[in-house]
Amino acid sequence: MSRFWSTLVHELTPYVPGEQPKLANLIKLNTNENPYGPSPKALEAMRAEIGDNLRLYPDPNADRLKTALAKINGVSANQVFVGNGSDEVLAHVFLALLKHDRPILFPDITYSFYPVYCGLYGVAHQTVPLTDTFEIDVADYARPNGGIIFPNPNAPTGRPLPLDAIEHLLIAHPDSVVVVDEAYVDFGCASAVTLIDRHPNLLVVQTLSKSRSLAGLRVGFALGHASLIEALERVKNSFNSYPLDRLAIVGAVAAIEDQAWFEQTRQAVIKSRGWLIGEMERLGFQVLPSAANFIFVRHPDRNAGELAQALRTRGIIVRHFRQPRIEQFLRITVGADAQCQSLAAALQEILA
Repeated sequence: MSRFWSTLVHELTPYVPGEQPKLANLIKLNTNENPYGPSPKALEAMRAEIGDNLRLYPDPNADRLKTALAKINGVSANQVFVGNGSDEVLAHVFLALLKHDRPILFPDITYSFYPVYCGLYGVAHQTVPLTDTFEIDVADYARPNGGIIFPNPNAPTGRPLPLDAIEHLLIAHPDSVVVVDEAYVDFGCASAVTLIDRHPNLLVVQTLSKSRSLAGLRVGFALGHASLIEALERVKNSFNSYPLDRLAIVGAVAAIEDQAWFEQTRQAVIKSRGWLIGEMERLGFQVLPSAANFIFVRHPDRNAGELAQALRTRGIIVRHFRQPRIEQFLRITVGADAQCQSLAAALQEILA
C-alpha cells in the first residue's frame, strides 16, 4: 500500500538500530549498553513516582532535571535542553541549527543517524574522510559549511579528539554551529562542556543511556549558549511539549545525583576495556585506541563477517558494519568481566 506514502517517505533510507535479539543466555555485545544496572537510587525514585499522579502530565520543561544537569556541568539552567534520548535531541538540532543553505560537514565514518536526519529534514551535507588511521583531522574541515557535527569519541571507531582540536575548529568556524555528540564521553574523553562559555557556536549533546545505564529510560540533553537552547525549545514545543515522562525525570535526576555509583560503574567498564584490548591484541587483532565503552577491531587474516557469524553460533552478538573502509572491522561492546572472558575464549577457539 506504499501508494499512500509521501514522496519524502519513498526517498528515505531509515536508520537501522543494533539488533535486539530475544534469545536466552545471549552475550549481547552489539549495542554498547552498560553491563551494570542503573543507580539503585534512580530505581527507588522511579518506584516512588508510580501512583495516582501518573494521570497528570509531566513538567513540560523538566525543570528539576535541567537544574540537576546545570549544576553538575557548571552551566545555567537556560543553557540546558532535554529530550527523549539524544537521538531526539539530535533530530531537533538538525532542524533548528543545521538546516541552512550551505551543506553541513561530518565524518565519512561516524554515527549513521546523521545522514538519515539529513534525508528527513532536507539538510545538504558533505562527508569528510577520516585519516588513514581513522582519526578526525580538523584541518580537513576548512571549507564553507552550514555547520559541523561529529561524535567525540567518534562512533563506531572509538577514537577521541582532544579539546584543543575542537577549540581550533570553533575558532576557525565562528559563523557555524559545531555540534559535539558526546554519547560515550564518560569512558575516557574530555568533555567540550568546558568550552561553552568561550564559544557561543558550540553545542554539546550527551545521553544517560551509556554511562548512567539508562538506555531503556530514553533521556538525552544538550548544553550550549542560551540562544542555541532557545532554538531547540522552539522546535521541541512545535513537535512534542512533553518528551520526558514523570518516571524519566525523577529517575534521571536521581542517577545524576548518585555520583558514587556513576564513578564505580564507569571505572569498572574502563578497567574491563583495558583487559579486553590486551586479550584481543594477544589473539592477533588490531585494536583502534578507544575512549568509549566499546572497541573497534580487525584481524589481518580473518574475515570480519565470518568472525561475527562464528561468534553468533556460540551465543555472542557483536556489531559488523558492511560499509566501505570498515567492512573488516567489528565493534564490540565492553561487557562485564565474565562476558569479556567468554568472548576471548570463543575467539581463541574460532581462530584455532
